[in-house]
Amino acid sequence: MHPYWIRINGHLGIGVTARSEADALQLLSQAFPSKRAISIEVINDMNDLDQNHVIPNLDAANWLRRGIWFPQGYEHIGTETG
Repeated sequence: MHPYWIRINGHLGIGVTARSEADALQLLSQAFPSKRAISIEVINDMNDLDQNHVIPNLDAANWLRRGIWFPQGYEHIGTETG
């Protein structure tokens, strides 16, 4: 499992933990069917994320578990299938 940051048009980005890039893009399409990824990158250090918006809004999100951890409200995506 790897945490990914997916950039999309009109949004700060999507934080996803997935088995692969393809898996991360599948989770993106489940949560945001009309959005397309501009770029996707593995997050090697959480300090690389926006410290003024993303980090303070993680709350109790578990970025080590498969699923979407940013933005809030999509934590259930990916957890149904493990």
